[in-house]
Amino acid sequence: MTADERRGLALVAIAVLFFSVSPVLVRWAARSVSSFEIAAGRLLVAGVLVLGLVLLRREPLAPRSEWPRFALFGLVAALHFFFYAYSLEFTTIAHSLAIVYTAPVCVALLSRFMLGEPLSLRKWLGIVVAVLGVAVLSGFEPNFTRRMLIGDLLALGSAITFAVYSIAGRSQRERYPLLGYVGSVYILAALWLLPVAAVVYTPGSYNWITVASIIGLGVFPLACGHTLYNAALRRVNATYVNLIATQEVLGGVLLGALLLRELPSLNSIVGGLITLGGILMVIL
Repeated sequence: MTADERRGLALVAIAVLFFSVSPVLVRWAARSVSSFEIAAGRLLVAGVLVLGLVLLRREPLAPRSEWPRFALFGLVAALHFFFYAYSLEFTTIAHSLAIVYTAPVCVALLSRFMLGEPLSLRKWLGIVVAVLGVAVLSGFEPNFTRRMLIGDLLALGSAITFAVYSIAGRSQRERYPLLGYVGSVYILAALWLLPVAAVVYTPGSYNWITVASIIGLGVFPLACGHTLYNAALRRVNATYVNLIATQEVLGGVLLGALLLRELPSLNSIVGGLITLGGILMVIL
C-alpha cells in the first residue's frame, strides 16, 4: 500500500468520527422540523462553508457546461441525505445505519449490472449473507412494525444513493479540485430540497436546539466528514473507503445509547453483525 493510500484510509477514519454524531443531531432536529428542512439546511450550511473556502483560496469551479452533470450529482446527494434523515423518523438508529452501510453491496451490484464487472463467488455469498443479516435485523425483530419497515426501506434508498454518490465522487477525482467539487455538490443538493423545505416549513418551529443541530450537521458530519470521505475516495478504492465508513454504525449506535438512551435490541446487534460480515465478504 502506498503512502497516499494510507493517507486516504486515515482521512476516512477521521471522517467516521464526524459521521458518528449525525444520528443524534438528526434526532434532536427532527423533534420540531421536517426531514426536508434538516437535509436542506445541513447541505446549505456545508455548501456555504466549503464554497466560501474555495473563494478565499481562489480555486476554480466547474464551467457552466458541466452544471447539468453537477446538478445530477447534487440530486443523488440530496436523496441520500433526505432518505437517511427521514428513515430515523420511522426506525431505530441501529436499523438505519446497518442498512445504509449495505452501500458497498449496492456498489458491487451496480458495477456488475451497469458496468459488466464480474462478481466472484465469495462476493455473491457475501451479498447473500448481508441480505440475511438485514432479514434478521428486520424480520425477526420482536418489536418490528409497519412503521419500522417504512424506515428500513428509506434507509435502503439512502444506501443505494450513497453507493451512487461514492462512485460519482471517485469518478471525478481527476477532473475537479476536491473542495470545488464537494462544495458545488452540497449547494446543488440543497437547491433541490429547498423548495420542498419551504413548502413544509412551519413558522415558530425552530428553537435554538433545532438550529444548533442543523448547523452542527452541516459543519461536522458534512463539511468535515463527507469532505474528508471524498478526499479519501481520491486516494483509495471506493470499496475500502466504504469498509472503514461502516464503522459509523458502531459510533452512531453508541452515541444513541449514551445521549438518547436508544439501546439496540439483541436482534439488531446480531443482524447488524451478520450484515457487516457479509459486507466484508463483498469488499475484501
